[in-house]
Amino acid sequence: MKKIYFVRHGESEGNVGSIRQDNKTVLTEKGRLQAKTVAKRCAELPIEVIICSTLQRAEQTAEEILKETHKPIEYSALFIERQRPSEVIGKPKDDPKSIKAEEAVIKNFHLPGFRYSDEENFDDLKERARKALKYLAERPEENILVVTHGFFMRIIMAYVLFGDKLTGEECNKCIRVFHMENTALTELCYDDKKESSPWWLWTWNDHAHLD
Repeated sequence: MKKIYFVRHGESEGNVGSIRQDNKTVLTEKGRLQAKTVAKRCAELPIEVIICSTLQRAEQTAEEILKETHKPIEYSALFIERQRPSEVIGKPKDDPKSIKAEEAVIKNFHLPGFRYSDEENFDDLKERARKALKYLAERPEENILVVTHGFFMRIIMAYVLFGDKLTGEECNKCIRVFHMENTALTELCYDDKKESSPWWLWTWNDHAHLD
């Protein structure tokens, strides 16, 4: 049975700052310490490879895990954070245009085909989650660690629960209910012999290492 360990990146400047983060947003000092802490925990896991989002805050987290595990890192855009409308990136979170865009995206996220401008919508994220899980299922390793992001991790969880039948309404509920601490561990198991439900959740948002 395959096991996938997901780690959310450490605290980033965008998580705690007043500016909408972009792909180059880095970890805070606290985030770097979180990454070092979770890296020591990952060293106790039987991982064979690290798959990392291509965003800088995830890369910095994965590099700390590499130091402790000495496992190879591969980078994949399948595991990046959801892409917001480009007009809000790098803008203050209280900027009126930014607020308007965010509110429109959230309000209409469940509507099939809705797109405010150039952001990833529900359909895009559902398809990316499908591809990401397929990619992991088809890899030869039995124990994989993935460094990813909080919002996209909730999309993955929604897809695990509902599969291709996932609707925007169901996805919205998962987004509201499932939350992750920075550097929290989530474990999914995959068994291709269970055709009706090959993916199942073993651990969600385990952040005991931060206590």
